Amino acid sequence: MSQARVLVVVETVAGEARPAALELFGAGRPLADRLGGDLVALVAGSGVQAVAGLAGELGADRVLVADDPALAEPVVARVARAVETALAAADPELVLLPATTLGRDLAPLLAGRFRAAHLVNCTRIELEDQAVVATRPVYQDKLLTTVRAPRGRRIFITARSGAFPVPEPQPGRQVSIEPLAVSFTEADQAVTVTRLVEKPKGQTNLESAPVVVVGGRGVGSAENFRLVEELAAAIDGAVGCTRAVSDLGWRPHYEQIGQTGKNVRPKLYLGVGVSGAVQHTVGMRGSDTIVVINRDPNAPLVKMADFAIIGDLFDIVPRLTKRLREVRGKA
Repeated sequence: MSQARVLVVVETVAGEARPAALELFGAGRPLADRLGGDLVALVAGSGVQAVAGLAGELGADRVLVADDPALAEPVVARVARAVETALAAADPELVLLPATTLGRDLAPLLAGRFRAAHLVNCTRIELEDQAVVATRPVYQDKLLTTVRAPRGRRIFITARSGAFPVPEPQPGRQVSIEPLAVSFTEADQAVTVTRLVEKPKGQTNLESAPVVVVGGRGVGSAENFRLVEELAAAIDGAVGCTRAVSDLGWRPHYEQIGQTGKNVRPKLYLGVGVSGAVQHTVGMRGSDTIVVINRDPNAPLVKMADFAIIGDLFDIVPRLTKRLREVRGKA
C-alpha cells in the first residue's frame, strides 16, 4: 500500500454524507495523484456503511469508517477524536475538511493540537515544491487572495462549499474499507445532545439541485413569486432568491443564494429579475449554464450569462412556463 498523502473528512448527518463533504473528493483526488500517494477518506458517524461505499466510488483508495453511536451528532470533541485516530492510522500530509459549521470548528482545533498550518475557506488548492498554495475570498468576497503553507509538516485545509465539483461515481470500484475504533474520554462525552432540529429546506435541496430558478427584487412582490415557483416546477427545479428578496421578507432565508446564503453549482441557473450584485453572484458563479430574464441589458448578471432574454419577466415567464409544460407533458 502506498503512503497516504491526503485525508478527507467526510461529515455525515443521520447516516448520510453532507454535500459539501462529497466535494472534497473533487479537491483531494488530484492532490493525492500529484503527491504520488493514496487518498484516504474518514467517514465518521452512525450507520454510515453506505457512505463508506460511496467514498470508494468517488475516488478514495482507502476508507476508514468510524461508525459509532457517539458520533451520531456533530459534537466537535467526539469528531475531533475520530479524526485524530484516523491521522494516527494514515499519517497524511494534507487534511481536507468541508467549510461547514462543524468543519470550521474542527480544523483550527486540530491544527492547534498538532501545531500545524491551517488554510481557511479555500476555493483552489495547488502544490509547489516547497509549499501548498491556496486561493480564498476576502472582504466579503470582493477580492481573492493567495495564501500558502510550507510543506514538510501537516496542513489542515477547509474547502469552501461549491468550490469543487463532486466527481462522477465509479460503481464497483474496489477499495479497502476498514473499521476504525475510536476511544472517547470522559471530557469528550460531556456534551449531551437531546435532539436535532432541522431548519426547513423547501421541496428541493438547493445545494444539490441540478436546476435552480432564482427570483430577484425585480419580481416585485412576495405574491409574484408564484411565477418563479411555477417556472421551477415546470423544469423540476429548486427555488432560490437573492438577499434583497430575503431581507424584504418575500422568501425565507434558507432559499437565499450568495455570500450570506447558500453556494450552488447547478447544471442550469435561471435568474428571473436578478440584477447580479456581487453578494449574490459569488454564490452561483460556478453554475454550468446561466440563463437570465431581465429587462435591463446592462445588469451585471446579464453580462455574466450564457443566454439572456431581455424583456418584461411578467410577459416572458408565463409564456416560458406554459411552453415548458407543453414540451414536457405537464400541461
